[in-house]
Amino acid sequence: MLLDKLNWRYATKKMDPTKVVPDDKVERILEAARLAPTSSGLQPYEVIVVTNPEVRARIREVAWNQAQVTDGSHLLVFAAWDNYTPERINQMFDLVNEERGFRNEGWENYRQMLLNNYPQRDPEVNFQHAARQAYIGFGLALTAAAFEGVDATPMEGFEPDKLDEILGLRERGLRSVTIMPLGYREVESDWLVNLKKVRRPKDSFVSVVA
Repeated sequence: MLLDKLNWRYATKKMDPTKVVPDDKVERILEAARLAPTSSGLQPYEVIVVTNPEVRARIREVAWNQAQVTDGSHLLVFAAWDNYTPERINQMFDLVNEERGFRNEGWENYRQMLLNNYPQRDPEVNFQHAARQAYIGFGLALTAAAFEGVDATPMEGFEPDKLDEILGLRERGLRSVTIMPLGYREVESDWLVNLKKVRRPKDSFVSVVA
């Protein structure tokens, strides 16, 4: 069951550098992120998969020297659009029309509403909105990793500007939001692996309005 997998997963602190996550598992994790819902279906983020050891070593330097960045076999970088532009909005609406094979008046009216609003907003407002969409995909990727039996560590502990520079993200109209090393836990060395998972009890977490 999925809940069993979510109870199994934890923010792995020590990964085994000798173990490599198979490509098919990585692809399914990425596909989960790609299939994630986003506001207006715009998918305003991308995922960069970093396997190059030298590049990951440079990223580790700007990520508080967290070993998972280099000890895992893959590093996923979730990067959001730096702004909503007419070109980006139109590209996604055109793609929907192309894939569905027809144009819908309501859909076109919705396109125009976004074009009349999003590009006029402050770029930082738009980036923050896009970043929240990236987190939806990030959460689904974490879930998919658990389902695949792959360890993953959610990380915000890095210097975004420096990571953007290392990967050349700003030139692509992207800004890094969060990162996720993938790998396999090193049971003997990870102090967290055998500790009980602790979450707030349901009655202090869930409220019901009937």
